[in-house]
Amino acid sequence: MRPEDILALTPAGLCCKCGDFHIDPTRPVERALITHAHADHARAGHGAVLATAETLDLMRLRYGDTFAGAAQAVRYGERLTLDGAAVTFHPAGHVLGSAQIAVEAGGLRIVASGDYKNLTDPASDPTCAPFELVPCDVFITEATFALPVFRHGDPRAEIGKLLHSVALFPERAHLVGAYSLGKAQRVIALIRQAGYEAPIYLHGAMASITRYYQSRGIALGELRPVRGAGKAELAGTIALCPPSALADIWTRRFPDPVTAFASGWMRVRARARQQGVMLPLVISDHADWDGLTATVAATGAGDIWVTHGQEDALVYWCGTRGLKARPLDIVGYGDEDEGLDSATQASSSPQGQAEDDAGEES
Repeated sequence: MRPEDILALTPAGLCCKCGDFHIDPTRPVERALITHAHADHARAGHGAVLATAETLDLMRLRYGDTFAGAAQAVRYGERLTLDGAAVTFHPAGHVLGSAQIAVEAGGLRIVASGDYKNLTDPASDPTCAPFELVPCDVFITEATFALPVFRHGDPRAEIGKLLHSVALFPERAHLVGAYSLGKAQRVIALIRQAGYEAPIYLHGAMASITRYYQSRGIALGELRPVRGAGKAELAGTIALCPPSALADIWTRRFPDPVTAFASGWMRVRARARQQGVMLPLVISDHADWDGLTATVAATGAGDIWVTHGQEDALVYWCGTRGLKARPLDIVGYGDEDEGLDSATQASSSPQGQAEDDAGEES
């Protein structure tokens, strides 16, 4: 059996015909296995969804209880038999509940990574299970930051820059643009790790997801809504918001705000300048160039399928190492990640729309 007989590219994305399911399909299908809850991977409208319990919960928060015809929670390491294929979910280290999906059939194992980060020090992300290396024959890897220029460094040093600026300008508010699912909660957790104990303020669009993280036992300290806070109260504080809010009239309620943006894209200083970011923070929930190449090599896979980003550079690198590699060119991934605003995605459900309205009115 060839790998292409197990997973094949279709208009809806990767399809396992022998298991009768798709992985992170880009349009509604009968049965979908979802790697994580970011909206470019997790869409509503499928007949059935299999994912980790956290991913299912987050999809409910974003899309409502009727996001799929049926939902089945899968534990990490739990082995499922779906028709002619065996499937297991393994931690991806991307966000809460994120998973790599291993598919086995005909003596071959294919691992679809979804989005992942393989930190050398898992303590630098206390908000999700750390990445687990899964040996395989074929590895389907993301390539969001698959260029040698992208080397993320220590996120705690970036938080140190933020806290130094807060101490330097006690009369100003610091607004940190961060993706609402995963990045915002990780930034808060890192700020707490650094010893910052003052209340942290949140844009309304982040409230429900952040509360969910707290309900899963993730310590984020005292959080307050921006709505209702006066300008004097916000002086010297840290507030988190979706990236698009940094350029919105919403910022006018803050005293002389310092704008920051937590993203792997902030490695490119020209991009930070174009977006008017005063304090770029290179903090990413994706593997950087070194992480991607190290993971590809460590899986032992001889066949690498590349998607979601800078595909050509990673395909070329694989070729120089004697690995067979090809781009998948799946359209629809990356539309809601690293520097792109998720606030509009929250409006897919009435609850999300209410949160957006609350955030914009406050």
